[in-house]
Amino acid sequence: MDNQLPKQEILMQRLGLMMLAALLAILIGVLGVNMFRVSDPYIKSVLSLTGDSTVGHAIFQMNCAGCHGLQAQGRVGPSLDGISKRKSRVRLIEQVISGKTPPMPQFQPSTQEMADLLSYLEKL
Repeated sequence: MDNQLPKQEILMQRLGLMMLAALLAILIGVLGVNMFRVSDPYIKSVLSLTGDSTVGHAIFQMNCAGCHGLQAQGRVGPSLDGISKRKSRVRLIEQVISGKTPPMPQFQPSTQEMADLLSYLEKL
């Protein structure tokens, strides 16, 4: 029985190291994807600008309120209340410009307009 204990300990150590390696690989993958997204020139430009939430609110009213409601409380589209707590700045930008979530249309505001809209969304 004493011979088995060291083998079990070695197996447990190896398992722990494999789990640590897997976790590290996942973390590096996630960071790599986010770094790739931020390397997009449009996103990088938006993130470098200071947005005006008042102007962003006006942009929201003209382009988004029809589906998300006048106060972003949701209608056809979901409520955006607290959206910046659920999505990163990069993901918010991608969501707006991609059109990958039907029925939300693709929308490509100027970088300053996107910075303004982002500023408004972060206040919700």
